[in-house]
Amino acid sequence: MNGAPLLTVEGLTLRRANRDILRDVKLEIRGGEMHGLLGLNGSGKSSLAYALMGCAGYVPDAGLVRFDSRDLSGLTITERARLGLTLAWQEPARIEGLTVERYLAAGMRERREDRMQAALEAVGLHPARYIRRKLDSRLSGGERKRIELAAVYAMQPRLAMLDEPDSGIDVLSLADITTLIRRMTSEGTAVLVITHRDELTEACDVASLMCEGTITVSDEPQVVRDHYRQRCRPCDILLARQGSDRVTGLITIRNADEGPGATETQQGSAGWRSSEKEGRA
Repeated sequence: MNGAPLLTVEGLTLRRANRDILRDVKLEIRGGEMHGLLGLNGSGKSSLAYALMGCAGYVPDAGLVRFDSRDLSGLTITERARLGLTLAWQEPARIEGLTVERYLAAGMRERREDRMQAALEAVGLHPARYIRRKLDSRLSGGERKRIELAAVYAMQPRLAMLDEPDSGIDVLSLADITTLIRRMTSEGTAVLVITHRDELTEACDVASLMCEGTITVSDEPQVVRDHYRQRCRPCDILLARQGSDRVTGLITIRNADEGPGATETQQGSAGWRSSEKEGRA
């Protein structure tokens, strides 16, 4: 984790509906680093991930994003995925009829049966029971979420952004998720863990706190956790708002941070799906 940062974000600003969703965001992530991005729901965490991934509707109005010293301005989701960025959505995309095997293999540089089996085992799914199953309505939300995490692990990206990786999972514990992420970082993947649960940042190497669309603190995880507990629960900024202005602001931010529409989600989820679709065209 020494040397130059793998990802550098400088002054990133994003405006939607005449409101700043991201404000002068500064962030650095190094290769093999587990970096926690902590913040309340609606603080801009997911919007930042969408902007970094290049999702439609999330093109920054100002600022710069560099990945391995390369300016990402103007690059599509597919082009960023080819560089090694990927994003696991909070709500996994539904691709009806596709088998788990094909889903895992689609994002891998080289198809390897042992890697796919290891990926399923890493998220608590028995390979023999799931590898031939289809991604249809018979899978629970928790199963789909675990398969999504398995796909990210299998593809071995350079930077994986995991949006609320613990949400909707009924079997994996925080310890299991942390173990999975540590397996990824031990193989050289940098992981940005996006969460509103400060417990999940405990095992991170570095943590950053996001509030009102900007990163206010980047420090050791315990420092950031203490700040979050003391000032964000309840949030001192939101509590300072009065009456309807406060409520309207909350609703506006939350709606903006819910992410792209279903079409965009299905295009970019886990980084490789847009590439797969373009390949068919």
